[in-house]
Amino acid sequence: MISRPVMNQKKINIVTLGCSKNVVDSEKLLKQLNAGGFEIAYDPSDTSAGTVIVNTCGFINDAKEESIDTILRYVKAQKAGTINNLYVMGCLSERYMEALQHEIPEVKKYFGVNNIQDILKELGLKHNNDLLTERTLTGPGHYAYLKIAEGCDRTCAFCAIPGIRGPYISRPVEELFREASILADNGVKEIILIAQDLSYYGLDIYKKQSLALLVRELLKIEKLEWIRLHYLYPANFPQDLIPVIRDNPRVCKYIDIPVQHITDKMLGLMKRSHNRKDTEEILNKLRDEIPGAVIRTTLIAGHPGETGEDFTELKEFVKNFRFDRLGVFRYSHEEDTYSFREYKDDISDEVKESRVAEIMELQQNISLEHNEELIGKVLKVIIDRREGEYFAGRSEFDSPEVDQEVLISAEYNLKPGNFYNIKIKQSTDFDLFGEPVD
Repeated sequence: MISRPVMNQKKINIVTLGCSKNVVDSEKLLKQLNAGGFEIAYDPSDTSAGTVIVNTCGFINDAKEESIDTILRYVKAQKAGTINNLYVMGCLSERYMEALQHEIPEVKKYFGVNNIQDILKELGLKHNNDLLTERTLTGPGHYAYLKIAEGCDRTCAFCAIPGIRGPYISRPVEELFREASILADNGVKEIILIAQDLSYYGLDIYKKQSLALLVRELLKIEKLEWIRLHYLYPANFPQDLIPVIRDNPRVCKYIDIPVQHITDKMLGLMKRSHNRKDTEEILNKLRDEIPGAVIRTTLIAGHPGETGEDFTELKEFVKNFRFDRLGVFRYSHEEDTYSFREYKDDISDEVKESRVAEIMELQQNISLEHNEELIGKVLKVIIDRREGEYFAGRSEFDSPEVDQEVLISAEYNLKPGNFYNIKIKQSTDFDLFGEPVD
């Protein structure tokens, strides 16, 4: 006779896929559930929960496939009797609600985005407004994401996010300050500001760009040692933010500014609101006015209309500007986007993959040269975790999960969550090796 794990009917396991904005949504839901008397888990391998909620991503093809595979895995678990109730929330179900209900009816109920109150009602709870700015952290505990806005008002041709998440809605400064203060009181030392577009923050509620104001307010929270900014749109970059980054050592000199392409033709086809001249002006200004800043970008390879000449020009731009950090994505032809409606997906997957590989090979050499310049220098590093024979940490120039790490031998017995001065002794193309110094 096969023994089954004991199922806890008052336990709910949330499985989160996709971006850091989804992580924040799950953390807020976990806090509400826990306050409502449920035992909670945040572990895909946990099989003891009576209820599982899958928070899905529906941004691009690969993410959709991962979300569907995860749902089907829990449908199988439900049929086997290891869980009782399966719910699905997030971007995939917001985008494909009817199709999912038809194709995977075993899911008890589907919820879209921004539906925490409906999920709680389904589970017999009321939303606790006193916990509006509180969360149950699911990460290491010394860093956390702070979602400063929901949705997006941009009309980039390739992007489905505005149709999924809706229009841009900034959260008030006071509310964000309270949430960040609570996080800091609970041990968070690094706060990472996220939104689909940080540059737009405040325009809807304050009628002016207000990111610099928000950062200055957050700097009043003395327990926060690092404030990091993600996803600054290149057009209408908030100029008053530049001195805030330059003059405050607690604001990481890390600028994540996705440019996506560089030729005027491709930026036009992508419906970006900046051209090559605008892009180069802001990038050069950031380099000139914030000495030592690291600039990160993302690119798209294989968007409809991208010729060999466009791609060659993009490669030359990457080669000449020498980004400190760079990611490149293969174009995904997404329903309900302008590109899907107006353009034919006319570039083969093989060509897309080849172009991605070419840019990453180029960036690999640039990264290696940047890293070699750091040998002998001392960096302030926060330790994220121990992994095998090393402690893995990051300097202010690297964000968790997407950038490189600083590796220190485990013989030094460092403590995750603490800062150390680390002298860089060795480098590879995407990692640094160092040792603590006084």
